[in-house]
Amino acid sequence: MFWVRGNRRDFDNWEAMGNPGWSYKHVEPYFKKLEDFRGKVNRKTKSIHGYGGPVTVENKRWRTKVIDGFLRAGQQLGYRVVDPSDPDQIGFSVVDFSSRNAVRWSTADAYVKPASSRSNLHVVPNAHVTKIIFDKNKRAIGVRFQHRRQMKSVYARREVLLSAGAIGSPQALMLSGVGPAAHLRQHGIKVVSDMPGVGANLNDHPYLTGLAWTVKNGSAFHILDTISPVVAAEYIHHRQGRLTSAISIEGYAWPLAGEGDPYWPEVQIGFTPFTIGNDYGLITSHVLGIKNKLYHDYFHRLGGLEGFSMGPFLCRPKSKGSITLKTANPLDAPRIQTNFFDHPDDMRAFIRGMRFSKEVASMPALRDDFEARFYDLPLPGCENYDQDSDAYLECYARTLTGTTYHPSGTCKMGPASDPYSVVDHTLKVRGLKGLRVIDASIMPLVTTGNTNAPTIMIGEKAADMIKEEWGAPVQPTGY
Repeated sequence: MFWVRGNRRDFDNWEAMGNPGWSYKHVEPYFKKLEDFRGKVNRKTKSIHGYGGPVTVENKRWRTKVIDGFLRAGQQLGYRVVDPSDPDQIGFSVVDFSSRNAVRWSTADAYVKPASSRSNLHVVPNAHVTKIIFDKNKRAIGVRFQHRRQMKSVYARREVLLSAGAIGSPQALMLSGVGPAAHLRQHGIKVVSDMPGVGANLNDHPYLTGLAWTVKNGSAFHILDTISPVVAAEYIHHRQGRLTSAISIEGYAWPLAGEGDPYWPEVQIGFTPFTIGNDYGLITSHVLGIKNKLYHDYFHRLGGLEGFSMGPFLCRPKSKGSITLKTANPLDAPRIQTNFFDHPDDMRAFIRGMRFSKEVASMPALRDDFEARFYDLPLPGCENYDQDSDAYLECYARTLTGTTYHPSGTCKMGPASDPYSVVDHTLKVRGLKGLRVIDASIMPLVTTGNTNAPTIMIGEKAADMIKEEWGAPVQPTGY
């Protein structure tokens, strides 16, 4: 639901990597075209947004008091308060959501349901695609899928569009014989096209969840309050209160980068108005995959206390993972190798983000106004390091870092000169006919921020490419 477009440099870099038509000036009209912004704007931010599009975007309705301290702390550090869709990003913000009237507004709500009465749309729920069908000329002519324990096929006169995501799309290609030849043969799959880039170049945003501070009562959020009948009634009957927003990150900061272009953030700081220990280990630790022993050894002292967590997303990781097949069975999950922190520069940037988080919390707006106190219990397994050392912070990061579920890049868009490119700048799969990939897997590099908005933008831009190819009218995108 989090609505962040990314930094303009992300898209300018995509074009510089050999993908014409993907610079920020080319994709910004699609961000505006798809958006129906219903939040507050001022003279500066009004022109950033789009109005009347299919995807409704709203400001966070219910806010804690401590988020205001977070924003003021940023200003005390010399940063401005920004719109999270600002293409220049640098600054602090409260999150926006893809929601309508405080209800999650998905792409199904925005696109599929309004088109459900069309005669040329047929949706088959609970179906599992097992293979793309190619003819002898390497043209995609249809797909095989399993539905209600039966194998079925559907055929395309013009194109097959693969939109299974950065994990599902490379898996589907490999099961269909498109991928690294040696890997396919290892699983007994007939090779249709030897493409080493399929499943390679997995990008994601590592995210640290553990850094915690306590605050004075009445400032933050107690997660168990969400199960109150009063809170539920407030939401159900009036669309008000704490259930109007996702129970998660409340604010972001994009600080100046420590290396390279300072205006292309290397980290995005997430501010959450509660700690992992806040709910006594009943919900949050399980959602984050924290083992019971670690929770009880480290976080249990935070039980019931108000506080906040703050930590970095690594925006532009140099480490790359992969998606490979475990078996040739389409119903078996693929192997996901994230390779977080494989490149040493990633850990150095991450540590800078951790130190920046602590600097934010030390500002008077949080330290004095909300009595923010850092939870400085040594993390089990890291006790032998000085807590202010890079070695301790690295140990901490390697223990408590997880995914933000932003996988991308596994069917990389790139020029023919790039042996690991899978699709061209029109998203057509190289060396094949009648097949495009349209999802986050085509990103050459992941964007600087959450991938919800840019993935929908990719779909909008691809729709116009397909219309232009087949002579259908294209709605103007100029603003």
